[in-house]
Amino acid sequence: MSRINKNVVLALLTLTSSAFLLFQLYYYKHYLSTRNGAGLSKSKGSRIGFDSTQWRAVKKFIMLTSNQNVPVFLIDPLILELINKNFEQVKNTSQGSISQCTFFCVPRDFTAFALQYHLWKNEEGWFRIAENMGFQCLKIESKDPRLDGIDSLSGTEIPLHYICKLAAHAIHLVVFHERSGNYLWHGHLRLKEHIDRKFVPFRKLQFGRYPGAFDRPELQQVTVDGLEVLIPKDPMHFVEEVPHSRFIECRYKEARAFFQQYLDDNTVEAMAFRKSAKELLQLAAKTLNKLGVPFWLSSGTCLGWYRQCNIIPYSKDVDLGIFIQDYKSDIILAFQDAGLPLKHKFGKVEDSLELSFQGKDDVKLDIFFFYEETDHMWNGGTQAKTGKKFKYLFPKFTLCWTEFVDMKVHVPCETLEYIEANYVAHVCNTSSLRGQGGGSLEARSSRPAWPT
Repeated sequence: MSRINKNVVLALLTLTSSAFLLFQLYYYKHYLSTRNGAGLSKSKGSRIGFDSTQWRAVKKFIMLTSNQNVPVFLIDPLILELINKNFEQVKNTSQGSISQCTFFCVPRDFTAFALQYHLWKNEEGWFRIAENMGFQCLKIESKDPRLDGIDSLSGTEIPLHYICKLAAHAIHLVVFHERSGNYLWHGHLRLKEHIDRKFVPFRKLQFGRYPGAFDRPELQQVTVDGLEVLIPKDPMHFVEEVPHSRFIECRYKEARAFFQQYLDDNTVEAMAFRKSAKELLQLAAKTLNKLGVPFWLSSGTCLGWYRQCNIIPYSKDVDLGIFIQDYKSDIILAFQDAGLPLKHKFGKVEDSLELSFQGKDDVKLDIFFFYEETDHMWNGGTQAKTGKKFKYLFPKFTLCWTEFVDMKVHVPCETLEYIEANYVAHVCNTSSLRGQGGGSLEARSSRPAWPT
């Protein structure tokens, strides 16, 4: 009987000890670990720990790029916004001093970085090293648009995007190339036939739906979630550029075809005018950028970009467009301070405003202000000699970046429709079809003003 009692007591002690051990494990997992920020809670904010898929993928990627001297910086809009909101916290954080993952652990499919291709010296081999570290990588290449104007080099391919996946998270490495206007450009992410469309959810990528252009950012090194990364010094300026970064190229092939049919004017007078017009455009851009007034190439200047990728040599002016809501009262004074006196002012701010400034060498700067209606846009024009007013109707348009005479400038994304509206149709109060700033549509020097 005593032997049975001893066995019962021993069993009870064993059961009690097991129950207590289970309680301790439950208590640690559901109370202490969460309290210390090491749990796996996926609640909103920063409760995902340092063992999250996102953080581990970013950590490995930063190790890879650091060891291989790959010049990258963070461009992920979501994370940059979070950093900007908590910038004092980030600025005062040193490596290894944080206990909670706040930024890189936010649930998402991708983390976006930019690669400064012109600074990359050791391209060979890093792709293989990335795969040895556990990444599955995809490289997207395409023709270099900067060489489209050179027949012998127009087929040269350059890297545009790298996508490196680790487990369920992917790093999107956007390749930024230098352009002659001192800005950075990335290409369109266009999938070739052999690429697996299920490799990653491509539709969720924030870069690559179209080519993009960005101001060259000044960078600073910070510690984010214990990882040292480079970010733009003004994170929100970069973030605000993203939705307005779409870039379209000049039509180099069509321009070559145009000049095969109509020889380019390379006379001394034509070269001198192009030089003066380029300098005037640069000065106008500098003045408007200083005021914070966005503008785009309009009328004859826009036609020159679209048709021949250059300034039309027989033009007499430089034409720009500005939305009337971006008008500033000190715009005339700013141009006069820049050495461009006001030559003409037509209309009023509330109706058909047009400004004309006198540049050097008798080259004029015309600025047309555009007004938006429910289903169209319009701008007014006034004939200097007669005072007769015109109204030009345009379909609604958006703005894209492009490169023109070594400058990053805006043009209407819907360029063809814009030029057609400017020169062919929707002209009110006139019996002759005339293009503002560019003069008559009849050919000058046997050149058609519109591409055939």
